[in-house]
Amino acid sequence: MTTDHIPAQAPAEEPTPALPFGKPGRPFGSSPFIFGFTAALGVLTAWLLVQALTATASMLVLIIVSLFLAIGLDPAVRWLQGHGLPRWAAISTVFAGVILLFAGFGLAIVPAVSEQAGQFVEQLPGYIQQLQNNPQVRDLDRRFGLLEHLQTYLTSGDLGKQVFGGLLGAAGIVVSAVFTALTVLILTLYFLASLRTVTRTTYRLIPRSRRERVQLLGDEIFNQVGGYVAGNLFISLIAGVTTFIFLAIAGVPYALPLAIIVAITDLIPMIGAGIGAAVAIMVSLFVSMPVAIATLIFFVVYQQIENYLIAPRVMKSTVNVPAAATIVAALIGGALLGVVGALLAIPVAAALHLILREVLLPRQDRH
Repeated sequence: MTTDHIPAQAPAEEPTPALPFGKPGRPFGSSPFIFGFTAALGVLTAWLLVQALTATASMLVLIIVSLFLAIGLDPAVRWLQGHGLPRWAAISTVFAGVILLFAGFGLAIVPAVSEQAGQFVEQLPGYIQQLQNNPQVRDLDRRFGLLEHLQTYLTSGDLGKQVFGGLLGAAGIVVSAVFTALTVLILTLYFLASLRTVTRTTYRLIPRSRRERVQLLGDEIFNQVGGYVAGNLFISLIAGVTTFIFLAIAGVPYALPLAIIVAITDLIPMIGAGIGAAVAIMVSLFVSMPVAIATLIFFVVYQQIENYLIAPRVMKSTVNVPAAATIVAALIGGALLGVVGALLAIPVAAALHLILREVLLPRQDRH
């Protein structure tokens, strides 16, 4: 009686501390079926990924902004750590400063806007009386019944519906803005607390033969992003303080809120300074035309000083990007993601410039 020889089964690999779940098995063999199945699965995965990115685009923007802010705030945390604070205390201190900045902006802007709205409502009858005393308005009223139509419109229910709808829309915008700001703050806090763990895990995904060089390049990119944020905040602080001093001397009302608006909008590349200046000039028109002209001249002169003296000196040691690349990056980023894209464009350009200089160009020189 003969029996077929049955090969002995190989003993299972015992778990080790390095491989707690055992040694990985041999890879599957290649066949047309496996290749086709893998290709179809890859196409399906890519399609699902595109759909997921489209559906979550707004939240992804918030995540990217929060990560950008966390990387930008990390140098301040490391500086406090270097002066003896533990990391949790350094993160709490920096984050408390960010919250105080938001709170100070709200306390400076909201009362001024509320006061101006109240004054407008109180002075509205006087404005109507001035319109009635205007010869041109009286002539239009005599020919077209302008004031009668205006009175009918004001007393009808349509105005109330429009005002109510407008208030609901404004309230929705305010609630959405508050929710977005809270989401960004919370995500920034989480990213800032776990930034070291995230970076270490990311570096471990790189093959060991290239991990050290990638880590050096990544740390340099993080340093440049942090330097860009710190430098941009410093430039905006200079713009806000200078604007406050000028507006206070010129007698423009609400000098502090206007200076804060100028400082915040100055963070936006290319167009931010113009937005803040336009707001300040419009408010100065209520003082007098000479004051408005002086305010316009002040902002024109200050922008030249900031663009050609302050910004190059501050950014020279942090973000080494050619001026042409900065402008192109800001334009492309603004076209893709609006204000957020313009803010993120320059650090991204700095990272690409570093990779081009340290990786791509040396590789091309070797061939």
